[in-house]
Amino acid sequence: MSGKIVLAYSGGLDTSVAIRWLIENYRCGVITVTVDVGQGEDLKLIQEFAERIGAEKHYSIDAREEFVKDYVYPAIRANAMYQGKYPISTALSRPLIASKLVEIAKREGADAVAHGCTGKGNDQVRFDVTISALAPDLKIIAPIREWGLSREEEIKYAQEHGIPIPDKRQSQYSIDKNLYGRSIECGVLEDPSVEPPEEVFEWTVAPEKSPDKPEYLTIGFDAGTPISINGSKMDPVTMIMSLNNIVGRNGIGRIDHIEDRIVGIKSREVYECPASIVLIEAHKDLEKCVLTRHELAFKHLVDNEWAVAVYSGLWMDPLLEDLNAFINKSQERVEGEVKLKLYKGACQIVGRKSPKSLYNQKLATYGVDTIFNQTKAAGFTELWGLQTKIANIARRRLER
Repeated sequence: MSGKIVLAYSGGLDTSVAIRWLIENYRCGVITVTVDVGQGEDLKLIQEFAERIGAEKHYSIDAREEFVKDYVYPAIRANAMYQGKYPISTALSRPLIASKLVEIAKREGADAVAHGCTGKGNDQVRFDVTISALAPDLKIIAPIREWGLSREEEIKYAQEHGIPIPDKRQSQYSIDKNLYGRSIECGVLEDPSVEPPEEVFEWTVAPEKSPDKPEYLTIGFDAGTPISINGSKMDPVTMIMSLNNIVGRNGIGRIDHIEDRIVGIKSREVYECPASIVLIEAHKDLEKCVLTRHELAFKHLVDNEWAVAVYSGLWMDPLLEDLNAFINKSQERVEGEVKLKLYKGACQIVGRKSPKSLYNQKLATYGVDTIFNQTKAAGFTELWGLQTKIANIARRRLER
């Protein structure tokens, strides 16, 4: 291939090895792109690494605010939890990074885009599907998938070619970070029976080492979107970073579960997602105040489909647009505040209020001033249980 290849470059082992591999195998220029979604890395150092290895040009793109507003906030409105445990933090960043790759590829007149995904993971699907949807004429190259190297072989290749390797602690694990979450894989974590060592965690303290006094937190929402912490309005990036700090120091946000990958593998996954844990819990609680039970029941189905679609790399599929239409309509009334109690690894909802709440204290109270007419309840229960009653009568008749 002649021309240029645009590579999604993280500064990690996989994509560092990929730069040299692409140059050697495709005999063309490599342009690296690092998209900042809150991974907290030194972007200048990453650029120096890329150029030292052989990249002819490098782009650093600050997409943190776009990531939160256009990807994280929709996930919160959808209560997105894949298989009830994972807030799809890594999955959310992939279509954004893919879109930036395509943008740079078009600007540079590149023939292809490349990423450092393996053939066993989910990210290959997320990148490939998004890139294909945005630019079907661009060739997609996945060096690690095509080469099939183990992590140990990659390290050996890097050493032989003078490629910078992350420090020993990180080289044992594969780590991905963004504002919304942190995932840790490989090393001892591949044995699902082994408790994750404390060294793998950065954002959360162990629950037993968290403060001995509970910390209270109030999160404000408008149209299903978080807008404030303890009454103070914040920009999207500051809000997520602040919540990660507050929640993490109280030992909340660690996830350890068996996950079904898109490619069919069951995988042991360890995450740190402090902000997402409390935001989704608070959001779900506020929805219970303002949506009818019929809306809640249907939205639960829609939310699950949304999470599965995004996890599975279908950000560009028309299905997501359809699901968003319902979700966004339902969020028009999700306004108010939720109070949480954070203590020793536990997050407890202890209060909520909304100007659009369907909760009516005069109906709910057991006091003498209730406006609920109990005399109508007898007829309701008779009709509600009528078929259950008839079914049991019929069953007993057949048993005689």
